[in-house]
Amino acid sequence: MKMPQLLILLFIILEHAAVAFPTDRRALLGRDKHASWDDVNVVAHGLLQLGQGLKEHVDKTKAQMREVNAKLKTFNGTVAELERREHEQEEALKAPSKEEEEERERMAAGLAEEMRGKVEEVKTQNKDIHTRMDRLEEKVDEVLKEPTLDSSNHTGVSFIQRLVAAQNRRIDQLVEKIQQQQDKLEKQSLHLQTLQSKVAHKRVKSHRRRDEGMAPRGEPTVQKRDASGLARDCHDLFVRGQRASGVYTIQPESSQPFNVLCEMTSEGGWTVIQKRQDGSQSFNQLWESYKKGFGSLNGEFWLGLENVHSLSKQGRYVLQVELSGRGGEQQHDARYLLQLDGEEKKFALHLEPESSSGVQENIMTTGKTGLPFSTADKDNDLAADVNCAELLSGGWWFSSCGESNLNGRYLRRPSVKRRQGMFWTSTKGQDNSVKTTLLKMAPVTIKQ
Repeated sequence: MKMPQLLILLFIILEHAAVAFPTDRRALLGRDKHASWDDVNVVAHGLLQLGQGLKEHVDKTKAQMREVNAKLKTFNGTVAELERREHEQEEALKAPSKEEEEERERMAAGLAEEMRGKVEEVKTQNKDIHTRMDRLEEKVDEVLKEPTLDSSNHTGVSFIQRLVAAQNRRIDQLVEKIQQQQDKLEKQSLHLQTLQSKVAHKRVKSHRRRDEGMAPRGEPTVQKRDASGLARDCHDLFVRGQRASGVYTIQPESSQPFNVLCEMTSEGGWTVIQKRQDGSQSFNQLWESYKKGFGSLNGEFWLGLENVHSLSKQGRYVLQVELSGRGGEQQHDARYLLQLDGEEKKFALHLEPESSSGVQENIMTTGKTGLPFSTADKDNDLAADVNCAELLSGGWWFSSCGESNLNGRYLRRPSVKRRQGMFWTSTKGQDNSVKTTLLKMAPVTIKQ
């Protein structure tokens, strides 16, 4: 309550006291003097009751604030525990399980909901206190509307004034504390929303890794190991007497074993690195998937840049490209001398047309310096103003987005825009759409 209002209230109380006193000084010694004091006592008693009510409300609010503080401490401990668990999971697991991610997200959502409830509860309590204060001021305003008289009895009024001022200070302090707690709750809510965003982001990344797959699948054919261990490639299997095409486990030099699809022909064994035939496997993948490989060795797949690099660094290899058009009326074959750099050089591909192949069209060209591999999330192409992998889909050795892309979309129907799918460009500048592809490699020592 403001000081001018207290002074006016003081004048009103003194006015009522003066009305109760007779104008004759000798009457002050009589019974009327006691009557005026009774009137003052009634007013003082009413104000004391008002102060007692305010005190009880303040005590109740303090108890509620202690409860809110206790819940805040519990919540802070829960947030700290959540951050600790998140840190432990980041260290222990590269790809957390779906159940753990969902549990973490449910916990964060529950904490956020509880925090919003606490904020609303504090706001409601704050609003209730302001409402009570407004009602008290309205009552004071009603009293102030009564006519004023001369003042007397300074002792009783001074006591009431100190009591009301003390209650007013306590209420102001309580409102300030509530505002501080509300600010803390809002900061905690923002912190919790940040944690929720991190959890959701990690869940998306984990799902992406799971969905893309990290290696082509396929059960290998049972094979016997000789004294030298696993074969270095499919042609090594052919030399050891294996003549049936299928999935085998090989181990190139300085590499871990992995499964491959071998195509055994009369001239030797070919290691298939890419196969597309029906559009059953999406090739619109990111860098990690193209690096590790994806798909099914019994259907459509990409062997993986790391695996192809481990094969090519064993010696000189030849790459054979076999394509068929959408009408199936024409078959295009081409052979190249192949060299694939490692990831430190962005898996740059170096191709040189084989002189003995007699092919007039270069289905794939890389130039003397080679081309780095490019995906939507790693733009390594030579086009300065566009990301070829985003424009054409899939990952490939792009130059300026216009030469070829055998990892593009699989178009089930003919399209006017041929470059929306798999294509290669002839020396005459014609775009040729592709229906099936087969990329395979073997040592240059294979029979021609």
